[in-house]
Amino acid sequence: MATQLTEAGRRRIGIRQAPARSTEQGTRHPAVAVAMVLPFAVALLLFFGGWEHLATQTRAVADLIGR
Repeated sequence: MATQLTEAGRRRIGIRQAPARSTEQGTRHPAVAVAMVLPFAVALLLFFGGWEHLATQTRAVADLIGR
């Protein structure tokens, strides 16, 4: 069974108590999420040759739609 440290014991070995978290959580606007992800997605497309795959998929979808 594990022993529990007292406050004095925590101070002695340098363990700090985690700050209390707010119970209120805000939501992020979808445009902010897109702005965060879009540069990373473009970098992955450029570095790993995804442009050709993206173009192929786009053509396939356009053919299915009939455009």
